[in-house]
Amino acid sequence: MNKRWQIKPRDESKISALKDVLNINENLCHILTSRGLTTYEEAKNFFRPSLNDLHDPFLMKDMQKAVNRIEKAIVHQEKILVFGDYDVDGTTAVASMYRFICSIHNPAKTEYYIPHRYKEGYGVSKAGIDFAHENYFSLIICLDCGIKSVELIAYAKSLNIDFIVADHHLPDNNLPEAAAILNPKQTDCPYPYKDLCGCGIGFKLMSALAQHFNLDEGAYLNYIDLVAVAIAADIVPLTGENRILAYYGLKKINENPSPGIEALVTMGNAKKPLNISNVVFIIAPRVNAAGRMDDARKAVELFIQTNIDQAFEMAKPLQSDNTDRKEIDKTITEEALNLIESDPSFTEKKSCVLFKEDWHKGVVGIVASRVIEHHYKPTIVLTQSNNIITGSARSVKGFNLFEAIYACREHLLHYGGHFAAAGLSLLPENLNVFVEKFESVVGSSIEEHMLVPEIEIECEIELNDINYSMFNIIRQLEPFGPENMKPLFLTKSIKDNGYAKLLKEKHIKFSATKNGVKFDAIAFNMAHKFDAFKNNTSIDIVYTLEENDYMGNKSLQLNIVDFRPSDTN
Repeated sequence: MNKRWQIKPRDESKISALKDVLNINENLCHILTSRGLTTYEEAKNFFRPSLNDLHDPFLMKDMQKAVNRIEKAIVHQEKILVFGDYDVDGTTAVASMYRFICSIHNPAKTEYYIPHRYKEGYGVSKAGIDFAHENYFSLIICLDCGIKSVELIAYAKSLNIDFIVADHHLPDNNLPEAAAILNPKQTDCPYPYKDLCGCGIGFKLMSALAQHFNLDEGAYLNYIDLVAVAIAADIVPLTGENRILAYYGLKKINENPSPGIEALVTMGNAKKPLNISNVVFIIAPRVNAAGRMDDARKAVELFIQTNIDQAFEMAKPLQSDNTDRKEIDKTITEEALNLIESDPSFTEKKSCVLFKEDWHKGVVGIVASRVIEHHYKPTIVLTQSNNIITGSARSVKGFNLFEAIYACREHLLHYGGHFAAAGLSLLPENLNVFVEKFESVVGSSIEEHMLVPEIEIECEIELNDINYSMFNIIRQLEPFGPENMKPLFLTKSIKDNGYAKLLKEKHIKFSATKNGVKFDAIAFNMAHKFDAFKNNTSIDIVYTLEENDYMGNKSLQLNIVDFRPSDTN
């Protein structure tokens, strides 16, 4: 699949001003200014994140109401149910909040509830409310969901059950009648940072409660490793408070993790120190697998465990679920790609909707992402159970998937999600008309360039610009993630001089050489492009800088993201 190479624009005046105060090279100053850092103070705060820069939780709308309602429950010995979604964000939020509430309230009057993905579906469920009513819970703290559950929360109120909603999803105009709604995305919420994940909002509630009850800050900072896992898995921007929380959460993961996280890291054969990418690819899939393949309560049980030996026992089923999940999503991805190959009209379409009634519901979101890797279009993958079609959708960069699905809402039973990902359900008889409407909406609103994957390049540099001083400064930009991605560099007219070779028939290892300077380079999963090296022609390369540690010998290496013959530019 060909990709667009897009170099970030430079603001020479800002770069020059920052160079004067930081005394580092222009390329590094460009990296900082492209992230909105234009002064010494902003750069210092970025390079040295501080917990002191977290905002006062009471700036969030309804925070005092939430604290007052929880205090009332504690004083009157009410039963509190901590409720959350079945994904990583939801289970980490529930685990941390449950343990925190147990530390300030009677544990015998505190319980948690995760809806079953297949029996109850996403978010607040009637079964969950009925469970609360039957077991005499009068307060539900709802995390990572609830902002759209107007009717169900009204039903709970009719049963004398109050809700505190701590959700980060975009609110509708009609809000649920809850005792408190914590969501910075509310238009009238003055909280300065808008991009917290669900676990992050739960963290702010815990910090407000700790402040209110004069508890040591360790009462909530003890869960910052779980917050970092949620931030990584939910793909929220690595800016502002998320960057601070991820930075210190990773520090805890690497130095003093909770037993549950330690067990997952060990089972994933991860080598410390871990970064955000390790969390995304090692910890998050094992947590998500519990809800995808069976019951997400297993993930919460793991995260609330305080004994390391017990944590390892509890992590084993998650490891098994993840192994099963990988086999299933591989099989379904192959079937999905075969469906595309058999559709002669596919190349004319701007969207991709795939349906097979026996596909496993727990992996359709993963399959949608895998399909986009091969065919870069907004994609929905659907399956069926109990005469209801359900599925997950994933978008391409720059296209608002949620708005497109919202425009088709007349054909849907339920829908919800974000700019880039969503879930939906519909009746079988509405499938064809929905597919047609979705294609029409996407076709009329998507811009052509969005259908070609983009590689956003930080800047063009020469090989002789690369050294350990530069690399060490780049490393201080971590944690990397959305809106703070690892810098990609472009160098043109590279030669290999005949060193290129295939590794395991999948990867290309070569020597990137220009003007007498050379670096080892590795291009993972690019064996199909090996012919570019046969005539020793010049190539242009896009890459990140990595450190290769071979038997204690450390050297800088180029991790190739894409390359092409120089004469194609």
